[in-house]
Amino acid sequence: MGLQLGASFQAGITKNFSVVPEVYFMAKGGTLKDGNPVTSDKSKTRFNTLEMPVLARIHVGRVYINSGPYVAYNLSGRLKIEGSEKSRSLSCDNTIDGFRHWELGVQAGAGYLFPFKKASMAIDVRYGYGLNNISRGSERYNRVLNISMLVSKPWKKNPFCKK
Repeated sequence: MGLQLGASFQAGITKNFSVVPEVYFMAKGGTLKDGNPVTSDKSKTRFNTLEMPVLARIHVGRVYINSGPYVAYNLSGRLKIEGSEKSRSLSCDNTIDGFRHWELGVQAGAGYLFPFKKASMAIDVRYGYGLNNISRGSERYNRVLNISMLVSKPWKKNPFCKK
């Protein structure tokens, strides 16, 4: 589990279709069990990432589905190995223990919109599938199940609509 905070813009192309560019900070990571090929002991990895997806969204009433590519930049990371007192920083460099800054992937998911008088809230569930290996020394790919609560307020006037 990790924090996600960001902003998005939903550009309505038609009544039932929109393009949604987003940018957000998110904490990604996971736990490896004992006997894993990377650390052999149980370990936890955490990345602080700036992620930028561009999603195609189809609306059917209050329900929507979306999918599209994303690009992410790993800002920093930490590794905590069970039994050791301290965690260590993960470096994004060309060493055998290093990680890559850039990640490419795809996201797909769905959401449900709860409209209110001046704003709306949505529950959004997505799966992110990293396409490139983020580690230089072993095979590691990000796979993310993301459950979010989104709060939005519509523009008074659509800047892309001519009248």
